[in-house]
Amino acid sequence: MDIKGKVALVTGGATGIGLEYVKELLKNGALHVTVADLDARKGENAVKDLNTEFGKGRATFLKCDVTKPDELEHAFKMTHSTNKALDIVINNAGILDDSRWELEIAINVTAVARGTILAFQYMGKDKGGKGGVVANIASILGLQNMAGCPVYVGTKHAVVGLSRSFGMPYHFDRTGVRVITMCPGVTDTPLISEAHHRQVGTWGDWGEECGRELDSLPKQKPENVAKGMIHMIKKAANGSVWVCEGGKPVYEVHIPDRTTLRVD
Repeated sequence: MDIKGKVALVTGGATGIGLEYVKELLKNGALHVTVADLDARKGENAVKDLNTEFGKGRATFLKCDVTKPDELEHAFKMTHSTNKALDIVINNAGILDDSRWELEIAINVTAVARGTILAFQYMGKDKGGKGGVVANIASILGLQNMAGCPVYVGTKHAVVGLSRSFGMPYHFDRTGVRVITMCPGVTDTPLISEAHHRQVGTWGDWGEECGRELDSLPKQKPENVAKGMIHMIKKAANGSVWVCEGGKPVYEVHIPDRTTLRVD
């Protein structure tokens, strides 16, 4: 997909990697990006800076709690109705906090599933749209295990599975919407830096163990993940899963299907 002239929606876009996604989309010529986030102060400040840098009206902030279906759909509806189009959706909002594991599932899994379904509704050719791209954000922890944050790991495995399934030909042939998965490595954001302090007192020293495990992995800046996302939007095949870690270029990973595994 050529990003120039396209309309995008990014959840959790006010800070961290989400904000870098927004910046890279605008740098690559996106006509308009909606920043949907729960933090109104940071979101409004971010959009003010974006419109100063890239031009008036290029970005809009919408306060949105992705766990509330009506608020999430409102973000889609407003983006589409205001711009008469929606081409790119990045379901980025997420938390890492196993002490609030039910909220973690609601944000990391339920909202991503709902965001993908809404993208089909607002972009699908079968609904009168032009097709488009949905990028769901998992994690390298969606491809491995980790003792210190088992529920978070489970949510990211779920994102990989649902995105690969939504990315099958059955859905693409009907909607014209590609569904791709980004699995960032450890990235310098509050989500990671605060992981050391969460969960302690809930189930012993889970937070400390989570911090130790994360510290053992290679680090990177959010800008590197955002550049990888642009490559994916332009080039990634429907249903594909990509990793961006350690400050290196994004690369595709291939997950074997059950039918290719040996069963003794």
